Amino acid sequence: MVLKVAVPATAKDRGRVAPIKFAHIVFRTSQYAEMLDWYKTVLEAEVVIEADFLSFLTYDDEHHRIGIANIAGLIERNPRSVGVEHCAFTYANLDDLVSTYERLRFEGIEPYWCINHGPTLSFYYRDPDRNQVELQIDIFADIDSVNAWFLKSDFDLNPIGVKFDPQEFVRKFKSGVPLDKLLKRPFIEPDQVGEQFPDN
Repeated sequence: MVLKVAVPATAKDRGRVAPIKFAHIVFRTSQYAEMLDWYKTVLEAEVVIEADFLSFLTYDDEHHRIGIANIAGLIERNPRSVGVEHCAFTYANLDDLVSTYERLRFEGIEPYWCINHGPTLSFYYRDPDRNQVELQIDIFADIDSVNAWFLKSDFDLNPIGVKFDPQEFVRKFKSGVPLDKLLKRPFIEPDQVGEQFPDN
């Protein structure tokens, strides 16, 4: 396996024409109301347009970030089928991510997997259709810092990360544990990497 240990130059810097942003994602569902409620709650999104067959939602100045299409009679996807693994949303800082975790927990929405990937700290959720949604922060302030971490880390041995208990993490955060200590990915032995995947 060839593992790159640096984020490459952007397409623009390489003289290529590429998109300027990732605009939106659209979900098909037969649980229309439940999916609308979930994304409005989780992302603090507002409905831009809502019809019987399709709704658009946004949480920022983009006209829509999430589209939800109402299609009756869809069958549940086999978890071993090909397709998108998950989508991810980045928060500005750890305060925002932790407050979101606590707000959602109060609403009965719990992450199924919390993991320090190294470059990011992530809380993973499942929507009503069991699509996987990652809420994360970037641990490093810039690409140079990420690349420096890649070069000295054990990412080649553990490209997954290290799981953590969210309640214990929040307790440490609120008790004032310094961020550099709190966000540092622990070292684990190579034979422990398989244990870092979610249980369900």
